[in-house]
Amino acid sequence: MGACEVTGRSTKEWVSSHPDQRIPPRVRLRVFERFGGICQISKRRIGPADKWDCDHITALCNGGEHREGNLQPALREEHKSKTAEDVAQKSADARKRSKHLGLHKSRNPLPGGRGGPLKKKIGGGVVPR
Repeated sequence: MGACEVTGRSTKEWVSSHPDQRIPPRVRLRVFERFGGICQISKRRIGPADKWDCDHITALCNGGEHREGNLQPALREEHKSKTAEDVAQKSADARKRSKHLGLHKSRNPLPGGRGGPLKKKIGGGVVPR
């Protein structure tokens, strides 16, 4: 098999057909070898008895792709904590985006503010919205 013209690799990069596709063992091995068997989160060497996962560098929920170039080896416990951080980041981004677009309604609107039940007229009178 000749070198891939785009990347110069001898094998084509694995790209999943859908986000739930299992990562093949051959791809896990290539990811492990590419990073020299080092957990990319804790920077610790992964031993034979250690459980490890292929972690997405840019999480799928944050717009990353399910492909070999977006994978790195990570010890299982470190991977769980990074996944929790990724989900928290996605939630924060979604909250900011919805607030920016005016989709988020405050639970405790300020009195006299736009979200409150009363409206103040120019003449000084107060009327319901």
